[in-house]
Amino acid sequence: MGNIGIWQIVLVLLVFMLLFGAGKLPQVAADLAKGVRGFKRELNGGEEAAADNVKQS
Repeated sequence: MGNIGIWQIVLVLLVFMLLFGAGKLPQVAADLAKGVRGFKRELNGGEEAAADNVKQS
């Protein structure tokens, strides 16, 4: 249990294609990538802010 097979991936891709259409998939992927980059940037920014607070104490 918990293993993702090729058929599950294909099924998810088919559902995305039905929901968004083939033309919107690149845009959806780009928006998702921007979200992940922003999340990582905030995580790194939070660590830097915490380090700055420790240095000031």
